[in-house]
Amino acid sequence: MKQLARAFAGNALTARVLRSVSWVMIGYGGAQAIRLASNLILTRLLFPEAFGLMTLVTVVTVGLMMFSDVGIGPSISQSKRGDDPDFLNTAWTIQVMRGLALWGVTLLLAVPMARIYDEPLLATYLPIAGVALIISGFFPTRIETAHRHLVFGRLTALDLAAQAIGVIAMIVLALMTRSVIALVLGSLFTAVAKLILTSLFLPGARNRFRLEPAAVREQVHFGKWIFLSTAFGFLSVQGDKAILGGLLDLRTLGIYNIGYFLASFPALLGGSVAQQILIPIYRDRPPDGSEPNRRRLRKMRVLMTSGVFAMLAVMALAGPWLVSVLYDPRYAPAGAMLVLIALAFLPQAIGLSYDRAALAAGDSRGVFVYSALRAVLQIAMLYGGFQAFGLIGALVAMGLALLIAYPVLIRLARRHGAWDAAHDAFFAVVALGLVALALWLHWAPIAALAVR
Repeated sequence: MKQLARAFAGNALTARVLRSVSWVMIGYGGAQAIRLASNLILTRLLFPEAFGLMTLVTVVTVGLMMFSDVGIGPSISQSKRGDDPDFLNTAWTIQVMRGLALWGVTLLLAVPMARIYDEPLLATYLPIAGVALIISGFFPTRIETAHRHLVFGRLTALDLAAQAIGVIAMIVLALMTRSVIALVLGSLFTAVAKLILTSLFLPGARNRFRLEPAAVREQVHFGKWIFLSTAFGFLSVQGDKAILGGLLDLRTLGIYNIGYFLASFPALLGGSVAQQILIPIYRDRPPDGSEPNRRRLRKMRVLMTSGVFAMLAVMALAGPWLVSVLYDPRYAPAGAMLVLIALAFLPQAIGLSYDRAALAAGDSRGVFVYSALRAVLQIAMLYGGFQAFGLIGALVAMGLALLIAYPVLIRLARRHGAWDAAHDAFFAVVALGLVALALWLHWAPIAALAVR
């Protein structure tokens, strides 16, 4: 116990990493626990179609965020000027301008999106939801400074408090209105709460409007490939809902979103750890720098992949039972969807850390190439899989797309000395066994999806 306490103490990189990983897991786990609790309450207050409609709203707003991401967070984390006030204020100013522009785009898209999905309420709800984009543009860069220096304790507490406030507001509004407007306004309350809490309680200087030419050039040079990567990243993260939103009825889309929410938890937790922790680690301990660096990174990678695999295994093996315990019978098909989505995430879990090594080395172009290929494959194969085999085909195709893109990820990892062949081979064997076991256990509910 004393040895463990010493490992967490001090200001050495290992100690900061251990503390940061713990806080990220607490923060993400706590956020998902809050989200699950609200989900369980709201599914009883509202109706599946409400979650289908909110899914479409989220697809548009998240899509705008990702299609316009200029890499401010990674830029601050990896830049030598990441603590320079002029650099930070320039980043914040760009972020504010982006938020205002995005809200304007939601106004322009509201009516066309309502027509595309044949849902008139989108024309009303999208501009309201888009206000959250303005609010998030004013988030202080002290958030990114905490990420840069692996100091997550206070930030995690503030994030959880903001989410709790938003969920409470959402539940109260649902009780009052019994309408999807409760879900839309809840996201605004969360954004406002986070802005107020982080502005008041995170240490550091307040941001001011500033556009320093040198800082703008550096961020544009680094961020241009991030912009393209996240644009294609949207297709990977939200593309399934964007495509299925036009192929499924709102009720089935809402049920699918429940299954996706549960199945994506492990992969998104792993991605959150990778996003917030690994760039500083790879920056200070590059894998091709020395043999001790490679050994430490291998241990870290094995631990991360093992954790994500264990959680995905729970989702894949206990999916239908889990849904039957948590939700009422209207949402039963989400159990089989949960199994297939969890299995589809296994290839992503194996290569979870490799693109972070590239970003830490400033290779945002290489990350873009991989992200673009993966996104195009996922969307094309999801649509083709649905047309050929229905929803089952679409879900299986998402996992196959990640497998096909895997060689490009290996090439990126090898370029920066980060590829670990033994790690990938071991977990590939584990993944095959898990797929076989999950399909054997749950073949009946999965097959039932084909006749819906």
